[in-house]
Amino acid sequence: MKKKPVLNNTEQCQVRIVAIKDTMSLLSGKWKVYIIGTLLHGGKMRFMDLMREVEGIGTKMLSKELHDLEANHLIKRTVLNTKPISVEYELTEYGKTLERVIEEIMIWGQKYRQTVFNENK
Repeated sequence: MKKKPVLNNTEQCQVRIVAIKDTMSLLSGKWKVYIIGTLLHGGKMRFMDLMREVEGIGTKMLSKELHDLEANHLIKRTVLNTKPISVEYELTEYGKTLERVIEEIMIWGQKYRQTVFNENK
């Protein structure tokens, strides 16, 4: 039996696959895109503001996700000189480049929901 040729063996295809894997790794999980979208529309936000806006997330998970996003240069953390000390989070310029990606995900999600719910009627 003859094997089918591998479709992903070109250099260009491999570069694209790696880029997609990197992006999916950065944005994976239930909360990262939600947090980024919230910061896109809300601007600078404090931790408790994000807790209120990102419905259903716990404090430990929010803290972990913010740390990951900061480590990947998508958000900036600023400690304010207040008493008690407070921290603000905002998207970096590079983080803001995700706006188009998140907008397309939202558009696709809306179309998907319309398709699925209309088919099930």
